[in-house]
Amino acid sequence: MSIQASEFLVPAQQMGFAFWTGVPCSFLKPFINCIISSQGLTYVSSANEGDAVAAATGAALAGQRSVVMMQNSGLGNAVSPLSSLNWVFRIPVLLMITLRGDPASADEPQHELMGRITTRLLDTLDIGWQWFPDRGADLVAALERAVSHMDSTGLPFAFIMRKGTVEPFALAKGSEIPRKHADPAVQLADEKTPGPSRHHILRELVAHTDPDSSLIIGSTGFNGRELFAIDDRPNHLYMVGSMGCAASLGLGISLTRPELQTVVVDGDGGTLMRMGNLATAGAYAGNRFFHLVLDNGVHESTGGQATVSGNVKFAALAAACNYPASFEYQAAHGLSPFLSHPVGPAMMHVKTSAGTPANLPRPTMSPAMVKKRLMQHFGVNTPWLTAGT
Repeated sequence: MSIQASEFLVPAQQMGFAFWTGVPCSFLKPFINCIISSQGLTYVSSANEGDAVAAATGAALAGQRSVVMMQNSGLGNAVSPLSSLNWVFRIPVLLMITLRGDPASADEPQHELMGRITTRLLDTLDIGWQWFPDRGADLVAALERAVSHMDSTGLPFAFIMRKGTVEPFALAKGSEIPRKHADPAVQLADEKTPGPSRHHILRELVAHTDPDSSLIIGSTGFNGRELFAIDDRPNHLYMVGSMGCAASLGLGISLTRPELQTVVVDGDGGTLMRMGNLATAGAYAGNRFFHLVLDNGVHESTGGQATVSGNVKFAALAAACNYPASFEYQAAHGLSPFLSHPVGPAMMHVKTSAGTPANLPRPTMSPAMVKKRLMQHFGVNTPWLTAGT
């Protein structure tokens, strides 16, 4: 048996699922095509499944129920945010995962192992799941079960979909992602003096952002810890895991709350880890998305091992990914050209010196409490607000 894509999308939209993202699979083609053709739904084509999970998590954090679509081979890319972002902060997203390598049917050899372990992997990740219904009469009850689980636990829930469950749906013409900026502006630095410290830049950032209209994400490691030490404000989110996902998390927040100035404080290691999201942000992010890359050339929190950032021109890379404004830090101008730029997304690359303040503290609040404080600060109220606190 099989269903029409709209039979699921209509009740899902009525239950608040309006933000959809993921990486295509042939089994999911009818859903993706129908979503792109539907009014009132947002679809973000992510570069990989982990970025999709983080973007959907950002939308959920901003109060929007969200869905991530992937084939089960992509679960490997998604394990990091699912285990160290969603689980730690208790932020639920709905997963739609196709079962490639289904033991009950023939498939390509690269799917065989994941087909056998998909359900066990979800169990290990503390993700509730069920088989996606193949009868329209069962869809609403399945959605209600998923929502109940997500709201009560603050954790993701997954539907596992077998081949042929959904009838074909043709992709509408004119569904291409438009090119937004034909000629990005790049400001490159010509200074040869040693770079400022990370602490100096973060102090400047805090001084130039309003807690009531801006949201700052400190990526995992010393960026988040130093941001906390400088000023623990309710508009701060300190990531403690999911390395590389800060920018995609910020993208999901920014798309859901475009009136907020969303500032992502990234590191060179994290930016390098998931550079595909630069292209996604360049295509989708709006004018209030600001990507600050603090580059000291090393993985400092793990002992100072060198990164390859010395060979990477991040500002030029952002411009190539369609950021309309990208800057290299100049001491004479500071962060002002970046934070005040009217057209976004914008990036600033800062070559910082290595080193951290003595006795640098860790955030004293649990991640779930930081999440709750942030959501309450911006007036976001969801049934799972207090999950994990």
